[in-house]
Amino acid sequence: MKATRGLCLLGLLSLFSVASVQAQQATGGTEKAIAALENQWLKSQQTNNPDLTAPLLADKYVYTSAEGKVLNKAQTLADSKATKYTFADYENVQVTVFGDTAIAIGGGKFKGTDSSGKPLDTHERFTDTWVKMPDGKWQCVATHASVINM
Repeated sequence: MKATRGLCLLGLLSLFSVASVQAQQATGGTEKAIAALENQWLKSQQTNNPDLTAPLLADKYVYTSAEGKVLNKAQTLADSKATKYTFADYENVQVTVFGDTAIAIGGGKFKGTDSSGKPLDTHERFTDTWVKMPDGKWQCVATHASVINM
């Protein structure tokens, strides 16, 4: 009887280990996919091409800027078109997955001119919230940015 329990327990532990590894692999794939989307967003800034960003944003996307402005998708894309970067780079981007939601946090250094034509030289921390849509695509639903003062 004890040997049977031991074998059952061993079998359950083996199944749990396989399921755990599969979950980690699936999550790792999602983290890489979100990191690739973040890189596409960065590329859009580096090349001053907001058309690369448009498909990444959900229709109900909301952006809260470092200045406290709240913009929807159309306003964000218009602001992006008017902003001209001479330098854009991300740092320490980390992705955490929660089922069909992922949170990407990181820092960014940006130089150029903002949407009103004023000089832009900022170091910011951002949080992007990504959701897996019914069609299987990941889209950003919200971004928050804060200035890093150090």
